Amino acid sequence: MEMFERSSGILLHPTSLPGKYGIGSLGKEAYKFVDFLKKANQKLWQIFPLGPTGYGDSPYQCFSTFAGNPYLIDFDLLIEQNLLTEEDLKGVDFGENEEYIDYGAIYNQKYPLLRKAYENFKANENKELKEKLETFKAENSSWLDDYSLYISLKNHFNGLPWNEWEDDIRTRKEAAINKYKAELANEIEYHNFIQFLFFTQWNNVKKYANDNGIKIIGDIPIFVAVDSSDAWANPEIFLFDPELKPVKVAGVPPDYFSATGQLWGNPLYDWDKLKELNYKWWVDRVRANLSTCDIIRIDHFRGFEAYWAVPFGDDTAINGQWVKGPGIDLFNKIKEELGDLPIIAEDLGLMTQGVIDLREATGFPGMKILGFAFDSGEENDYLPHTYTKNCVVYTGTHDNDTLIGWFTKAKEEDRQFARDYLHSQSDNEIHWDALRGAWSSVANMAIAPIQDFLGLGSEARINTPGLASGNWQWRLKDGVLTDELAEKIAKLTKIYSR
Repeated sequence: MEMFERSSGILLHPTSLPGKYGIGSLGKEAYKFVDFLKKANQKLWQIFPLGPTGYGDSPYQCFSTFAGNPYLIDFDLLIEQNLLTEEDLKGVDFGENEEYIDYGAIYNQKYPLLRKAYENFKANENKELKEKLETFKAENSSWLDDYSLYISLKNHFNGLPWNEWEDDIRTRKEAAINKYKAELANEIEYHNFIQFLFFTQWNNVKKYANDNGIKIIGDIPIFVAVDSSDAWANPEIFLFDPELKPVKVAGVPPDYFSATGQLWGNPLYDWDKLKELNYKWWVDRVRANLSTCDIIRIDHFRGFEAYWAVPFGDDTAINGQWVKGPGIDLFNKIKEELGDLPIIAEDLGLMTQGVIDLREATGFPGMKILGFAFDSGEENDYLPHTYTKNCVVYTGTHDNDTLIGWFTKAKEEDRQFARDYLHSQSDNEIHWDALRGAWSSVANMAIAPIQDFLGLGSEARINTPGLASGNWQWRLKDGVLTDELAEKIAKLTKIYSR
């Protein structure tokens, strides 16, 4: 049975929303974006992982797979709650450029203001808010206790990753945990409070979207970061040696894009141990994600069939080997616990028969990238006439250039093939021709980054894989989401019954 009805949507991470505080947030701009989606007759809003980002600012390398990103907390909403004043925000420098996020400025300015909000919260006699915080802590203690302690310890140890902390706390000795819980009690409560603010704001945005007929598509990266509360608090489910160093790490083998493969460096799961524990951590992870989103895209789905394991300490991914993953067993267990799973499988990259069989056994739709379809040099199954219904077509994702960026740089024969295939009359409209190609296909879901609706070039690309810095910075200019654009999208969507 296919789980998803014919529909369409827009990919835009909340950090890319406009606003006056240097980075997109969960305040009025998020609600305005939902209004835009509704006007444009869209049913889906896709985002990246919502977790707290670290060095490099990638939402795919978070300090926790359960926690929320403090950068997204909206200050105007905190003013409404008397947690901050207009005065607190006067003259604060959140970065010069409204189209690109200055993460250094955000880090330096946002946390002191959130701390001020926390101090005001403690001083205020707001009983109702204090009760809500206690309820939130009780409901989320399974991950929140570890996360708030971990992030407090990380600050205590000057930002060092947990595997470089003192031995007693690195290995989570009970006496050390109790000692630091007492010592860092105020700091821990501050982080509990920040998470409470994040989830309160996010749940309200999600409710507003759902009330307007829009579902949120979230994202789960298959692996977690080494430096995360997940790895520190659950070392038994990872391939760590007795010293808690990774034995092998994640990556992908050498391919068309890279002669040495890609060394991601994430710790690998001990799938035998996870199976023994009934995959509880994974069940909890999917459950948590399904409470913050309506549908989940699982990044690097092929890793559940087999994953590329590279010896820890290697400089490249060349010496890795394929190791069998948990396969259908994992998804059967999650389904048994949680019921039908509204999941999209990111099945890009090297597809073997085994991966195809696994995806078909789960029933999850895979992904098609229209931006990859026009490589005239090779046969591929990204051209719309090859699709089946149970898939999701994207004009591009966070790993690609924008459509216009791709078209500008493509070989002339690829451009000509795209023009011919899409029946394009003008290169200035090629993005709309590609959108029509996606929207008119039989794929149950069609999604495009907002950059492609706006016809933006490579300057609006949000991420270039392999670049260590300068990613995740792009933001929407205020005022570009016009009624006229919404009507144009709505018309396209109506024609193709999405």
